[in-house]
Amino acid sequence: MATTLRLGSDSASLDRAAKLLRAGQLVAMPTETVYGLAGDAGSDAAVEAIYAAKGRPSHNPLIAHVGSMQMAESLAEFPPEALALAAAFWPGPLTLVLPRRAGAAVAQRVTAGLPTLALRMPAHPVARALINSFGGPLAAPSANPSGRISPTEPAHVLAGLDGRIGAVVDGGACSVGLESTILAVASDGRVRLLRPGSIGAEEIFSATGLILSENDQAGIEAPGQMLSHYAPRGAVRLDVTTPAPDETLLGFGPVETPYNLSPAGELAEAAARLFALLHQMDQDGVERIAVSPIPETGIGRAINDRLRRAAAPRD
Repeated sequence: MATTLRLGSDSASLDRAAKLLRAGQLVAMPTETVYGLAGDAGSDAAVEAIYAAKGRPSHNPLIAHVGSMQMAESLAEFPPEALALAAAFWPGPLTLVLPRRAGAAVAQRVTAGLPTLALRMPAHPVARALINSFGGPLAAPSANPSGRISPTEPAHVLAGLDGRIGAVVDGGACSVGLESTILAVASDGRVRLLRPGSIGAEEIFSATGLILSENDQAGIEAPGQMLSHYAPRGAVRLDVTTPAPDETLLGFGPVETPYNLSPAGELAEAAARLFALLHQMDQDGVERIAVSPIPETGIGRAINDRLRRAAAPRD
């Protein structure tokens, strides 16, 4: 493929990006969580190209990004609990895994052969504008090689996929910085947490009265469930208060290090900076990373989920 185009976020650039998508090419787009690698969710060839560009395992399903409830309901069945969650948190960083509607216009590879479909309506205005300009759902996993650090800036996308995708739309740095919360909503109304994100169980209960169940099913139902994921090149050790001499500290709180997630100990800031700092450590050639303890509260649960997967043994 030719050199990846760098596009702005103005209407002319988004029209050009939509034309690339309609031609079956892949376009990295900004969302409030991370940059997604977007392709036509209804095209077998485009979805296959997503898997190929990322080197993504075939059993790992994709999220279809939609621009409206009408689009979403044409693709999946929405039990009352799912409607309540969508009303409370869409557009936003929440993905719902729902029973796929018969005849839904999405490629089989999007679901990885499962009877369910993962849907999200992003809040980022550029993502919404691109979906609407394209006119249909966009399959969009994170725009990075599979298993590696998720991208929160255009430069991160290009570091991993330059020359392998059609374009990247520059929407600046992502505000949330961690992938969406993923909930599986069954036809019987049970709601299971598949992946923690910035929307936590307390916020969900407050907004909808729904109590989340822990995931008790084996197998991969949604992105982000693989044991090794979000990994930098360097080895990662967690919950470190005193780094070894050959380790570089990824800090949290009032600790001395050039790589500090939040000197003030603010979890939202830490989430927004996590992947950017891991990318910086990669760029700086850090080989051994020691991570300060992160509180397991609020979005800290999602941060720790990403760090545990980054530290897991790699294939």
